[in-house]
Amino acid sequence: MSLSVGGKFGPYEVLAPIGAGGMGEVYRARDPRLNRDVAIKVSEERYSDRFEHEARAVAALNHPNICTLYDIGPNYLVMEFIEGESPKGPMPLDEALRIARQIAEALESAHEKGIVHRDLKPANIKIKPDGTVKLLDFGLAKKVETASGDPENSPTMTRSPTHAGMILGTAAYMSPEQARGKTIDKRSDIWAFGVVLFEMLTGRRLFQGEDLTDTLASVIKGTPDLSAAPAPVRRLLESCLEKDPRNRLRDIGDWARLLEPAAAAAPPSKRAGILPWAIAAASLLGAIGIGAFAWSHFAERPQTLRLTLPTPERAKMDSFEDLPAISPDGRRVAFAAQVDGKAGIWVRDLDGTSTRLLPGTEGSTLWFWSPDSRWLAFFTARQLKKVAVTGGPALTLCDVVNGRGGTWSRDGWIVYFRFADGLFLVPDSGGIAPTRLTLLDTTASETVHRAPWFLPDGRHFLYTARCRERAKSRVYVDSIEARPGSATRREVLAVHSNVVYVPRTDRGLMRDANDGYLLFTRENTLMAQPFDAGKARTTGEAAPVAEQVDFFPQAAQGQFSASGNGTLVYTSGAAAGANVQLTWFDRTGKPCGVVGSPGKIRFATLSPSGSLVAIDREDAAGNFDIWLQDLARGTESRLTFGSSLSEHNPVWSPDGSRIGFSQTMLEIWQKAADGTGQEEMLYKDPQNRISVPKDWSRDGRYLITSLVDPRKGIGVQVVPTFGDRKAFPYLNSESNNTEVHARLSPDGRFLAYNSDELKQSEVYVQTFPEHGGKWQISTGGGDWPVWSRDGRELYFLSDDSQMMAVEVKASGNKFEVGAPKALFPVAERDQFDVGKDGRFLIRVPQAQTAGSVSVNLVVNWQSALKK
Repeated sequence: MSLSVGGKFGPYEVLAPIGAGGMGEVYRARDPRLNRDVAIKVSEERYSDRFEHEARAVAALNHPNICTLYDIGPNYLVMEFIEGESPKGPMPLDEALRIARQIAEALESAHEKGIVHRDLKPANIKIKPDGTVKLLDFGLAKKVETASGDPENSPTMTRSPTHAGMILGTAAYMSPEQARGKTIDKRSDIWAFGVVLFEMLTGRRLFQGEDLTDTLASVIKGTPDLSAAPAPVRRLLESCLEKDPRNRLRDIGDWARLLEPAAAAAPPSKRAGILPWAIAAASLLGAIGIGAFAWSHFAERPQTLRLTLPTPERAKMDSFEDLPAISPDGRRVAFAAQVDGKAGIWVRDLDGTSTRLLPGTEGSTLWFWSPDSRWLAFFTARQLKKVAVTGGPALTLCDVVNGRGGTWSRDGWIVYFRFADGLFLVPDSGGIAPTRLTLLDTTASETVHRAPWFLPDGRHFLYTARCRERAKSRVYVDSIEARPGSATRREVLAVHSNVVYVPRTDRGLMRDANDGYLLFTRENTLMAQPFDAGKARTTGEAAPVAEQVDFFPQAAQGQFSASGNGTLVYTSGAAAGANVQLTWFDRTGKPCGVVGSPGKIRFATLSPSGSLVAIDREDAAGNFDIWLQDLARGTESRLTFGSSLSEHNPVWSPDGSRIGFSQTMLEIWQKAADGTGQEEMLYKDPQNRISVPKDWSRDGRYLITSLVDPRKGIGVQVVPTFGDRKAFPYLNSESNNTEVHARLSPDGRFLAYNSDELKQSEVYVQTFPEHGGKWQISTGGGDWPVWSRDGRELYFLSDDSQMMAVEVKASGNKFEVGAPKALFPVAERDQFDVGKDGRFLIRVPQAQTAGSVSVNLVVNWQSALKK
């Protein structure tokens, strides 16, 4: 409802608009009956009977520092007109304390009458020209809808000021109990008093965020940094800003007693005379107070709050390696993402608005926090590094090939794991070679020991032994004294998931130091199971915590992270974002058609005739099977039916009659491409090492495979398809190099592959099957080599995701290499193939709609568990 300037509103003459606020529009008007100016606030909504009752209670307040309410109507308020400005910092200490004294006296007067302001903030404080402070809108907040989401002017109100479960106030100045929707009283005003005083002294907001949700999270979980405030007032601010209202300054009239001597110039509170007997009473009641606090803390559980954290716009984050990880102190969240071409680890401060990229973390994977929340450790292609979250150079701890994640103890030890390998130990200062802790149990078909997590004693840790058959995966406990073959581990839980231990926060002072929960996923449900960390055993049944939690079955990885103070972070929608669409591109990078429907496809390879495409597609249960796409008919059909066993990495026999594939990465099988006959096992490594097919020789006699050797890295081996089928190495480095993605030339005389022997991945060619020559193809980084069908070109992907082409010429054992040329950029550096017509078949990630991947924050999640 708008008023016309120069017109009348009842008996009042409307002079000018003043502004708009949470309760509607505000006008300056003249009351000719009493010859005084007034302020009229007009709302679009009609006030309720309850609101009118409260307004009349406020009108009864008579204090020089409280704006007087003159009249109330069905949708308007008439109050004292105040000429003046709201306080703005930074200001001198004595000036801030002079204003604070008047605010405190106004609040004290209202509190004595049972009235709470509920929305104290600088905008509701006016300083008249004579220095008098006036508090506006005392207790008159009303429910409104705000479209902007501006946290400074975003009150979300309720009809009843003391009704639990609803939120009332302005986000940046709300007390934690207000933000949680709990019952509030005068102590919420005391919290806001502390926030306002800090802002007057420093000139900056204590709690802030990009939007309302972000600001609420900062209020609830952020630990306020009061170092910018003058030392004489810090004890007062700390008492006003206690998260738990039971520990907060109880009466605003006692505010001045908490000032240090340097602030003695502030006028004393009129309650200062009670100090001597208050001290005596505190001594007498100390023991009773402690007991009452413990009991109340145990009896009253805080409410659970669920929020969605904003991530940078256009952020790409859809891999299990992009796992958001909350710091142990619950103040920051780290995640990997690519934003506007900048890739690396990003850190989000929960008590601020910034999301920043940590320099030196480009190409990092599966990072983890230091126990003091000051550092992040992460892996590059060949090293384990650490970087301070406040910035600075990344420091190398040790050389690691295929590092995949770890855990950091309070005693300075790091336990990490490698792809298809066991666990290793290294000090967080680096400087010495890592020590192996575990070896895979090949008799149990273990494929990796992964996701270690230290227990509170800093010596024992949990980890997941992922098995070929998921039902056999187990979580074990072991210690940093473990050595391969020592059999010191003990089973803790039968689950195919990463596991995190967190202490209990829902028992207050009654909690035992070793009392906590194990967090893990069952499908897409996050579970919590009571756990005794001292005895390393579960003590109760598991209960659900959250649903629709991202879970990557192939990695046994749930997308969740938890801090030690009761905050949980998990993602939803990232797993769905792994869908790709097979797309044709011409030599200029122009899309020219698609193949099949979108899905979770890891590999796609064209048949020798070019008429079929073999793919491995993941189903809803996380298992892969081989499918065939018929390009002429536009149809697809399933070739393998692996049930609970995944079948992937298809390769074509040279005549196109058979398809070889990996079964759970430990065995190589083949099946007729027309679907007839049974599947036949071609090879299984005698040491149960991972062996994955990459190509098939043109005479049909050999399979080219990647072999993962825990002691030697990843090499290339050759598996005969005849005789005893005993494999022999082709490239098997003794220095933990990685040599992968091997592809034979069309004539079968040369093998292209990429290796990191020069400390970065480059593409090479060697003669095959004998080692008669070697040539480097790429010079600035390269991956995924593929030959043209006529053998005259070799394609690969550069480090900056460009499709590269190199002209090659072979004559006998001689091999001539031209200069690499960039053709077009690709969406990802990943597997691709080339057709007879020179078009490229590329896996293109499906574009995600805004908000399809959400980072969810749950505060006090343990309070929501069914006990």
